[in-house]
Amino acid sequence: MANSTRIQPAFLFDLDGTLVDSVYQHVLAWKEALDAEGIKLSVWRIHRKIGMSGGLFTNQLLRETGLDISEERVERLRKNHAAAYRRYGSSIHPLPGARELLDWLTQAGIPWAIATSGRMETAAVNLAALGVDPDRSPVVTRDQVKYAKPDPDLFLAAAERLGVAIETAIVVGDSIWDMLAAVRCKALGVGLLSGGYGTDELQDAGAIRVYDDPLDLLQHIDEVGGRR
Repeated sequence: MANSTRIQPAFLFDLDGTLVDSVYQHVLAWKEALDAEGIKLSVWRIHRKIGMSGGLFTNQLLRETGLDISEERVERLRKNHAAAYRRYGSSIHPLPGARELLDWLTQAGIPWAIATSGRMETAAVNLAALGVDPDRSPVVTRDQVKYAKPDPDLFLAAAERLGVAIETAIVVGDSIWDMLAAVRCKALGVGLLSGGYGTDELQDAGAIRVYDDPLDLLQHIDEVGGRR
């Protein structure tokens, strides 16, 4: 008699660029915050660091530009970025298939959670656009962990929230930082191209599969263990 026991996967999702189309709004918001500090930086350089925590992001940028990294400046940049980002709120929408993917997983009885490097002050904009209530759905933000991506703390906390072993989880993200965090916590990483990184970049960082966007992932969900 065949053994019907199988490991049920859990899906841990990044938010920006993975479920909501918000990467470029973040880039522009950071550009505004940096310009306000007199820090002139090309947009493409900002984009390459989206997906890190805001603190790590600003520390790296300031270090690269040789500028003073004071706590006051970092906090000012964070607050100015958050204020600018909220102004872009009306232009932020779910990526194709994002809501349908979460609905499908829910109906299939497959646990899922959202783990974002953003603090709730910016994540709330994205969650509202996605139609996810953080009081009813498992959401882990930067405010709730010691370190954000590329450290694995967010995904570890999300797996703990779901009560699943991280080794059985599938991390879905759009950046190399998501994939690096997945590798570090021994989860499987699935990359999406919707954040602007290329297939080779995501695979080099540890992605076992790469799809265009949430809709493409939903259409191939059985390839990564998603079954009713």
